[in-house]
Amino acid sequence: MADRLLEVAKIETCYGLSQVLFDISLEVAPGEMVTLMGRNGMGKTTTVRSIMGLTPAMAGSIRFEGAEIRGLPSYRVAQLGVGLVPEGRQVFPNLTTRENLVATAANRTAAADPWTLDKVCALFPRLAERFGSMGNQLSGGEQQMLAIGRALMTNPRLLILDEATEGLAPLIRAEIWQCLSQLKAAGQSILVIDKNVEALTRIADRHYLIERGRVVWVGTSKELAAAPEIQHQYLGI
Repeated sequence: MADRLLEVAKIETCYGLSQVLFDISLEVAPGEMVTLMGRNGMGKTTTVRSIMGLTPAMAGSIRFEGAEIRGLPSYRVAQLGVGLVPEGRQVFPNLTTRENLVATAANRTAAADPWTLDKVCALFPRLAERFGSMGNQLSGGEQQMLAIGRALMTNPRLLILDEATEGLAPLIRAEIWQCLSQLKAAGQSILVIDKNVEALTRIADRHYLIERGRVVWVGTSKELAAAPEIQHQYLGI
């Protein structure tokens, strides 16, 4: 594998006295799309929160571009170049679409061809039509596009999407997958948390399956697509 962009090694995370993650390890290489999949309540979002410093891991290592980031506050993790599209989208309801996109925009990683409003609108034409609409006036699909666009406006080296298409209509889901495919083709490194095996095995490179806070299977898209028994056992398909 190419040099690692993100390396999570044997992290353990607790909520109070309840341990949720047990020796979780995963890696994302530059330009790679990796998924973390599992049933609800298995620790996927907690893994994301641990990476971002929102729910700090109690043990293990989280390295980004070779530097240890476990223990850093979430804003510092973001400033280093990790862009999060959170579960539930969390757009600013009292800001317009345009204001949401520019609110946290930055090019701290000195990208040669940084994201702009025009580039985001080319990726998601619906957003251009809703520039003056408040965040709480957008549909669920439009809010997800806005959350992705907002993260891209920070010019992240790694884009993390937690529940990328949860609760969205099939046509909107297809549009999101198409946009992620375009981002990957452009060299964007991506970590996706979702359950859509059919879509993800078409566009992602590798997959980690999680069960009760432990990684139980790792493999390529070809390997996962050819293993329906693994899909049924760990994803309920």
